[in-house]
Amino acid sequence: MTIAPGSAPAASAPRHPLDPDPVRATKARAVFALGLMAALTGLLIGGVVPATVALYLARQARREAYASAGFLTGAAWLRRGERLAWTSLVLVAVSVVVVLVIGVIRLAEAPYGQDFAPDVD
Repeated sequence: MTIAPGSAPAASAPRHPLDPDPVRATKARAVFALGLMAALTGLLIGGVVPATVALYLARQARREAYASAGFLTGAAWLRRGERLAWTSLVLVAVSVVVVLVIGVIRLAEAPYGQDFAPDVD
């Protein structure tokens, strides 16, 4: 890293010896894993449950990260997991709409009432 002439490097704030080291939040990993699983099963409509759990955990993880004052990291994993979860919910919605449209078309093509032979009055 090069520093422009005449400027001093930015000094970081001194840490208190009892401050914990920054660590990645375990919920961030869980949110990403659940979001990935939800995205992979989104077209099969099974992605609703992991996506919902991922979004719920993401909300908790954001609150905990805010309360930790910067000692919990993993915001990038959290964002990716949330995006995958929302993608899964969109895939589920598309799947449900496609299934409903196919069902309505098949219902419309089905003969209405009882079908008699041509020689029956």
